[in-house]
Amino acid sequence: MIIALWIAIGLLAVSVVVGLVAIARAVDGASRAVVGDLVFFCCVGFLALIGLFTHSAVSVDAALLASLLGILATFALARILTRGRR
Repeated sequence: MIIALWIAIGLLAVSVVVGLVAIARAVDGASRAVVGDLVFFCCVGFLALIGLFTHSAVSVDAALLASLLGILATFALARILTRGRR
């Protein structure tokens, strides 16, 4: 189980680095926002993995709350980018 958690941490770290490079190379704000969501949810994954390592329910609850807020922020950003059109 420990090896699987370390592999998951490694994959999340690689995806964060790739996401940060993609943010630096993006040409418009929408692309940066989408990749920013990727980086945010990778950090939420880190928080959940920390909760698994430490056997802490508080970390997992914080990850759940952060993911809910991240989804709401994504919906709000979509409304802003489309200027309220459906």
